[in-house]
Amino acid sequence: MVTALGLLGTAVLAVSAGASSGFAQATLRDGTGAAVGTVRLSVMGPGKVMVRASVWGLPPGFHGFHIHGVGDCSGTGFATAGTHFVGTGGAHATHAGDQPVLLVNADGTGSATFVTDRYAIEDLFDADGSALIVHALADNYANIPTRYATSGTSGPDTATLGTGDSGSRLACGEIALTP
Repeated sequence: MVTALGLLGTAVLAVSAGASSGFAQATLRDGTGAAVGTVRLSVMGPGKVMVRASVWGLPPGFHGFHIHGVGDCSGTGFATAGTHFVGTGGAHATHAGDQPVLLVNADGTGSATFVTDRYAIEDLFDADGSALIVHALADNYANIPTRYATSGTSGPDTATLGTGDSGSRLACGEIALTP
C-alpha cells in the first residue's frame, strides 16, 4: 500500500556487497542541502525489497519517485544523477527504477510503503552507483493513449517515454553501502 513516498538526500545502505539480506537507509536532501525526509530499503526475501519513506517540507501533491542510474547528487538540479535506473526494463514505466508516486499532503508531509521485485539492493551498486530522486511533478508512467497527439504525432512523446513527464528534480540521495 502506498500512502505517500519521498526519496531525497543521502541514502545509506547497510548491506554487504552481494548479500541477499540487509537494509538501506537514506536521509533525503533538497537542493539547498536541507534534510527533507528518510527512506529505508529492506530485503524482504528472495527477489523483494520493501521501501519505506517519510518526507517533510515538500510541495503538496503527487511527485515522481525514481532510482536514477548514477550515484552523484552534486550537480545543479541533480542532473549528475543521470537518467532512470533501467535494470532489465525497457521504456519508461518498465524501468527498474520506476516506483509509485509520492503523495505529499497540504502540510508538506508524506509517507509510503511498498514492496518491489524490480531490483535487488545489490543491483544499485554498479561502477557509478545509483541515486534516489523526488521530482516536482507526478509521474504518468508514459500512459498517454495513442489517440492523443503531440506536435502532430500520436501517443507519448520522447519526454513522456523517458521520464513520465515528472518534471524537475526536487531532491536527491546518493545510495551508499554502510558497514
